[in-house]
Amino acid sequence: MKVARIKINNFRGVSAADILLPEHGVLIGDNNTGKTTILEALDLVLGPDRLNRRPPIDEHDFFQGDYLPKRAAHNDAEQEQVEETDEADATIDGDPGNEPEQDAESYTVAPEIQIEATIINLTAEQKSRFGDRIEFWDSETSTIYNEANPEGVDAENIVPAVRVTFVGKYEPEEDDFEGKTYFSGSLIDGESPEQFYKRDKQLCGFLYLRTIRTGSRALSLERGSLLDIILRLKEIRPQMWEDTIGSLSAHAVAADPSIGLSDVLGSIDNALKKYVPKEWGAEPRLKVSNLTREHLRKVITAFIATGEGDHLAPFYRQGTGTINMLVLAMLSIIAESKQEVIFAMEEPETAIPPYAQKRIVHEIRKLSSQTLFTSHSPYVLEEFDLSETIVLDRDVNGCLKQSEITLPDSLKLKKYRQDFRSRFCEGLLARRILVAEGNTETDAFPVACLRLAELDPEQYSSLESLGVAVVNASGENNIPGLAKMYSRLDKRTFAICDTQDAANKALIEAQVEELFMHPEPTFEALILNGTTDAALERFAGDIDWPPHLVANFPDPVADARNALTAYFKWSKGNWGVADFLAQCSENEIPEWIKNAAKKLAELCDPAPVSEEGAAAAAD
Repeated sequence: MKVARIKINNFRGVSAADILLPEHGVLIGDNNTGKTTILEALDLVLGPDRLNRRPPIDEHDFFQGDYLPKRAAHNDAEQEQVEETDEADATIDGDPGNEPEQDAESYTVAPEIQIEATIINLTAEQKSRFGDRIEFWDSETSTIYNEANPEGVDAENIVPAVRVTFVGKYEPEEDDFEGKTYFSGSLIDGESPEQFYKRDKQLCGFLYLRTIRTGSRALSLERGSLLDIILRLKEIRPQMWEDTIGSLSAHAVAADPSIGLSDVLGSIDNALKKYVPKEWGAEPRLKVSNLTREHLRKVITAFIATGEGDHLAPFYRQGTGTINMLVLAMLSIIAESKQEVIFAMEEPETAIPPYAQKRIVHEIRKLSSQTLFTSHSPYVLEEFDLSETIVLDRDVNGCLKQSEITLPDSLKLKKYRQDFRSRFCEGLLARRILVAEGNTETDAFPVACLRLAELDPEQYSSLESLGVAVVNASGENNIPGLAKMYSRLDKRTFAICDTQDAANKALIEAQVEELFMHPEPTFEALILNGTTDAALERFAGDIDWPPHLVANFPDPVADARNALTAYFKWSKGNWGVADFLAQCSENEIPEWIKNAAKKLAELCDPAPVSEEGAAAAAD
């Protein structure tokens, strides 16, 4: 069983999305792209306990907070008339008697959140329960099979499927929000919507584990906690509430007169009797609970021994790493208790060492029919194939889309996997990419930008603040293919390199938004020819020279330019040039680097255009 497709409309920061999901996958993208929104959407449509919250949605769940009904025309030709009427309404006094009657040709449209999930690989129990609502999914075209010929369902790529849709909206008459899940086919015109109930959702086995709340509620008895889920899966109904409530009700806090609290409560009781009859309320007492099942669910807490001693402390007071491993242990119990389960988990790397991150992913994949993660960890991402890595991007209109990673011909899959952490992971997680020719550019240019931002923050910005990830192409011939890979993922892609021949320059420029190509044959030459003698002499006097260079340059300060030429060549790929730039003043940094830093900042974070400037541009 798995969710093959999810469609989202008008939910949170996403105006529209149509995402295909693998059996096991990781959702990646820059912060605030929409990764969590997809998991929250799945929870709304499939989570058995999600709709217990009242109301199930609120104002902020609607795209741009737009939830109020609006007038709309029956067709485009009437839309202009409706808009003119709305403008006239705005000029009329607020007296209801002065408002014009609503045009009979227009009607009220309430914005709706709609989330549709397509579930395939159905179990026998699901097929039996959803029999009348089963459709067929074509795995080759990733669409619902609509051919009239029923023989087509025998094809290997055609499998049974169930589509369900969550619909959420604001009800003006109730002045509240409502949300329900239906079988998608029953929402078409002429049919009575057929609800997809909590019991139906329980058969889907969807579990959503949020980053923060999962650990804090793991061993509580709150509804929807991991312990509560385990008890329900094992069909255990604790018969303890009456006895617990009875025991607690018999216990009065601080009843001993020597404590002094009972005297204060007695004084309150005497004062109360001066104003109200005894029957209205008297004899205040302190209890340790509200003495209801729901309150006990919230306050009953598991205790665990801390360290190697016997002292017990609430489980949530343990270290974050310990809590997360506790969550993993409970997840394994849930998965073993349920043959078909879909896990959606946010950032399993939180407070977990790398080896444990990989183990969490490996174990949960093994125990579940489908797993969906969000992550920013290279160790987590390494556990997923290219086909299982869903790169997300959202445009300015809120449309969320996924992209596939297509490696350039010059980059073999084996090499990609070997260098994933050091060369590719950060780029996949960023929105802006700077493809650098080699080690020196990769190390030195970001250091130069950071140094300039420290010296003059009004003119310069660090690459980190611009959201630019630097990716080492490991050679000029690799720049075009690597840039193409990232640009296909809808990332803003730039490149920095030495002087190129016309052919390779054209190949690079075809794949990037801006090419920063300096006029020197090497980046080291750019530094040596663009800085001052004083900066070279100062740096030459500060570094520890390797013995073989001391033999060639007995007085490196006096012969700083030649000595550093050899030193930069020797330290290539080992931060030699980067260390030099990190101690330069602004006038000691080559002019080309300063201009490139300014231009990149302008492209990534353009200055706002004034009204005068906008008018001039329009003219």
